[in-house]
Amino acid sequence: MKFAFNGLLAVLAVFDRAIGVLERLVIGATVLAMAFLMSAHVVGQLVFDQGIPGTYEVTEMLIVVMTFVGVSYAARHARHIRMSALYEQLHGAARKGLLMLICAGTAALMFYFAWKSGQYVLEIHGRGRVSSSLGLPMWIVYLALPAGFGLAGVQYLLTLARNALTPGIWRSFNERETYSDVPVHGAEAGESHDDRA
Repeated sequence: MKFAFNGLLAVLAVFDRAIGVLERLVIGATVLAMAFLMSAHVVGQLVFDQGIPGTYEVTEMLIVVMTFVGVSYAARHARHIRMSALYEQLHGAARKGLLMLICAGTAALMFYFAWKSGQYVLEIHGRGRVSSSLGLPMWIVYLALPAGFGLAGVQYLLTLARNALTPGIWRSFNERETYSDVPVHGAEAGESHDDRA
């Protein structure tokens, strides 16, 4: 049984790394493309008194892609906004259980958003909407929405699986939760603890 869990975790880890590579490539490429495009536009303005047509439109499109793929990246590294007043009051199995419930609920919400944004992309495709200066079909740009939400949902499911299959509390598939506790019963200030369940 333990071998099966270890094998499943190994498969999930490979899947997680593959998604991580995809996220880094997309985010890195969009940042570099924006930097290059905006720099070329400014140089064109300074040297030739004319920037590159469509620069702002392409930059807006790249921001959409970076933002929604960034949702998944933030979930991977547990850098998303967390409302944790109740969560931080719990310890052990109760804390882990609440985290798993939050992961399941958030994954469901992300997949719902992916579904709804996918419908939006199909609607834009059906209308034949294109960008004003480049004539690029807008549905291609907005594919970043269902892709980003879907990848974020997968990250929350991976976190749920990690917590279900291994001891301890994991904020994401690769990050174990640690916290600084208030000194109690002679413990040193700032001592870091693992909250193992």
